[in-house]
Amino acid sequence: MSNQPALQLASTYLRLGPDGMAEKLPVGPDFWPNLIAGKLGDFHHEYLVTMYTFDQNWPSWEIHPNGDEIVLLISGASDLILETPQGNQVIEVRQPGDYAFVPKGTWHTANPLQQTTMLFITAGEGTRNRAR
Repeated sequence: MSNQPALQLASTYLRLGPDGMAEKLPVGPDFWPNLIAGKLGDFHHEYLVTMYTFDQNWPSWEIHPNGDEIVLLISGASDLILETPQGNQVIEVRQPGDYAFVPKGTWHTANPLQQTTMLFITAGEGTRNRAR
């Protein structure tokens, strides 16, 4: 029997396809620019699984018009802010394992209370951003 090292989500993201298959996506300095430029595909009926660590308020809002997003707290604490017709809704994610459900077509952003690591399962097709 041979041992294989585990993969790290911080360095290898995943694309979940509609056929149930997962594709490993190596993370490097060009990952986000390539994703935004469409060089990694359009994510039609696919989900992107990422993990990100941040300690400052997100500089932008984002929206995923073609599917819901799940945001799972790994460590730290954060407020996830959803823009709704009734006004901004704050979801307090405080304990590892807490998660926020971001409905399809909802603008959202985050304010960490400390250094925070979150796992994102994102319907990536058509994602847009706007400045805060």
